[in-house]
Amino acid sequence: MTIPETQPAAPAAQSLNDSNNEKSQSTSWWKKLLGSSSDDANSNVDDIGYRPRATLGILSDRETDEVPGTVLLLSSNRNEPLGLRHQPQRTSASSLPAPYPPSRSSSRASAPPTKKTANGKIVLEPQPDDSMNDPLNWPVWRRDAALISLGFYCLMGGGMTPVLAAGFNQVSSDFGVSTQKVAYTTGLYMMGLGIGSVIMSPTAILWGKRPVYLLGATLFILSAVWCALSPNYPSLVVARIFQGIAVSTVECLPSATIAEIYFLHERAYRVGIYTLLLLGGKNLVPLVSAAIIESLGWRWVFWIVSIIVGACLILIFLFVPETFWDRTPRPRRHHKRPNIYRSVSDMVSHGFRGRAAGTRNEEAPHTEDTGDSMLHKSHKKGHVGFVDGEPEKEQLGEPESEAIQQQGKVPPVADESGARSESLEPTGGLSLTLQYTNRLRERSSIPFTHYLRPWNGRISQDRWLRVAARPFILFAYPAVLWSTVVYSLSVGWLIVLSELVSHIYQGRENYNFTPLQTGLVYISPFVGGLLGTAVAGKISDIIVRYLTRRNGGVYEPEFRLVMAVPIALATTIGLMGFGWSAQEKDNWIVPTIFFGVVSFGCCLGSTTSITFCVDSYRQYAGEALVTLNWSKNVFHGLIFSLFVVDWVEADGVRTVFVALGVIQMVLLLFSIPMYIYGKRARMWTVRKRLMERF
Repeated sequence: MTIPETQPAAPAAQSLNDSNNEKSQSTSWWKKLLGSSSDDANSNVDDIGYRPRATLGILSDRETDEVPGTVLLLSSNRNEPLGLRHQPQRTSASSLPAPYPPSRSSSRASAPPTKKTANGKIVLEPQPDDSMNDPLNWPVWRRDAALISLGFYCLMGGGMTPVLAAGFNQVSSDFGVSTQKVAYTTGLYMMGLGIGSVIMSPTAILWGKRPVYLLGATLFILSAVWCALSPNYPSLVVARIFQGIAVSTVECLPSATIAEIYFLHERAYRVGIYTLLLLGGKNLVPLVSAAIIESLGWRWVFWIVSIIVGACLILIFLFVPETFWDRTPRPRRHHKRPNIYRSVSDMVSHGFRGRAAGTRNEEAPHTEDTGDSMLHKSHKKGHVGFVDGEPEKEQLGEPESEAIQQQGKVPPVADESGARSESLEPTGGLSLTLQYTNRLRERSSIPFTHYLRPWNGRISQDRWLRVAARPFILFAYPAVLWSTVVYSLSVGWLIVLSELVSHIYQGRENYNFTPLQTGLVYISPFVGGLLGTAVAGKISDIIVRYLTRRNGGVYEPEFRLVMAVPIALATTIGLMGFGWSAQEKDNWIVPTIFFGVVSFGCCLGSTTSITFCVDSYRQYAGEALVTLNWSKNVFHGLIFSLFVVDWVEADGVRTVFVALGVIQMVLLLFSIPMYIYGKRARMWTVRKRLMERF
C-alpha cells in the first residue's frame, strides 16, 4: 500500500505563513498599542509565549507580566492559568489558541479548587480562609453592621470640617476677630487631621483598629466639649486642632477595614458608601448646624455633636470588632529540588516585610483554577488584613514543563531590613500576627462577647517610628502620587467652598442669607454626593468588568482611571460655573446648582482615587491612605485656608474659581500617562524596593 505524499502541501503552508506575516506587519499602530482582546485571542496561535506590548492601551512591562495589582478577576470557560496577581512569562512553543499559558490543574489534581462566588463567575480575591472566624466569612449582616456603624461615625467626623461654615460671622463677632481668622480654625483643624493620621495609623498597625476607633471616638467627645466651653479664640483654635487629631481615624482606617471584610468585586460599592457618608457629612452636618446656630448659637453645635458621637461610640463598641486576619497560607511540605532563581513574584511576596535568613519556602498545593503554587509567604501587615504575599512562581522565561517540576524550595534570602521581625521571631516561634490569627482559626466558634473586647493585645512587632515613616516613602510611588493629587483636589474643593459659603451668601452686597438659609444651600452638594456615589460605585464596577472581559479576565488597576474623564468635566464645570454665577449675582439657585455639580465630581474623584490606590498596592494600603489624607489636609486644606478668603476679596470670586477649575483640569490630564504607563510604574516600584527599607 502506497502512502500518499504530503509534500505538495508545503507551498500552501508557506504561502499561508507569508500571508499571515504580511498581515501582521500591516497591522496599524493603534491596534498594536491596544493589544488583543479576549474575543480575538484565539486568532493568535503561532506564538503562545508572545507578550503584547500593550493591552487596552496599558503598556506591559518589558521583562515580566508578574506585576503586583494585576488580578485574575473573571472566570472563563476557556481556562484560567493565571495566578491571582500575575501571569508567568514562558518561551516554550505552543499551539494553544489563548495568549496565556495552559492550565496546569492536571498536575495538581489533589489541590482544592479556587473559591469563587456562588454563580462561579468571579474568583474570590482575596481567597478566604476555611475558618468561619475569618472576617471574609462573617455573615453579611455582621459585615454590613460594621460598615453602617462606621459610616454614621464617619458622617459626623466628615462634617466637622465645615461645621461652623454658617456661623463664621457669629464666631467672628463673639471673639472680635476677622472672618479670615475664623477660617484658620478650619485649616488648623485639617492640620490636626493630618497629624492624627500619622499617629493613629501606625498605632492601628501595632495594636489593631478596634482600640484606635474606640480611643478616637472618646477623644472626639472630649474635644467637642472643649470647643463648646472655649472662652476665647486661642482656646477654640487649640481645641479644633485636638479635635482634628481625634477625628483622623475616620479618614485613615475605614477604607482599609472595608478591604478586610469585603472581597475585591464587592469593594468599590462599599467604598462608595463610605465616601458618600464621609463627604456627605461635609454637606449634611453644616445644614443641620446652621439651624442650630441660628436658634441656639454656635456653641450648642458642639454640645449636640458630643451627644451624637456618644451614640456612635456605642455602635462601634457593639458592632465593629477587630477585623485583622493574617492571610499567610500554611504550606504543605513536599521535597523538591531547589529552584536557583528568585522570580519577580518572590520579590513582591517577600520584599515589603522581608524574610528571615535561613528560612525556606516549601511548595504548597496548586489550585485548580488559577495555577498558582501557594507558597509560604512573608507575614505582611498593615491596615489591610487580607494583604498576602505573591505566590512564588517559576523562573521567568523557563519552559512550562520545567517550571512545574522545579517549583519548590528556593534558597534562603537574607532580610534586607534588619529591623523587621515579621516572618519569624528570633526564637523560631510564630510572629504575633500568626499567633493572633491562629488563636481565632483554631476555635470552632467565638461568642459575641469575645468581639466586645476593647483590644486583643499587640499584633505586630514593628517599631512605631518606622511604621509612622512609611507613608511618606509612598510619595515616590506614581500610583499613590496620582491618587494623592486627585483625592486632595476632590475633598479640598469642598472645604474651600465651605470656607467661602458664608462670605458669598451672607454678605449684604450678595444674597444676604441668614445662617439657616446658608445651611440649606448644602442640600445641593448633598444630592450631588448621592448621585456621585451611585455613579462612582456602580458605573466604575461596570466599566472595570467590561474592560476585564476584554482583557481575557485579567483586571488591571488602571481600568479605574477611565473615571478621570467624568471627574475632570464635572468638577471643572462646577467650579467655574459657581464662581462665574456668584460674581454676576445670578439667582441664588444658579451657584447652588453648580455647588452640587462640584460635589458630584468630587465624590467621583475621592472614590476612584481610593479604590485605584488600594488596588495598586494592597500590601501598602494602610500607609497609602495615610499619605492621601495627610496630603489633603496639609497641602490643600491648611494652605488654602491661609489665603483663600483674602484672595476672593482681592480678585473676586469669578477669577478665583476659574483659576481653580484650570488647576483641576490640568492636574487631571496626568491621568492619561498614568493609564498608559501605570503598569510599568508598578513594576518599577517593585524593582526599586523603597518600602523594604522601612
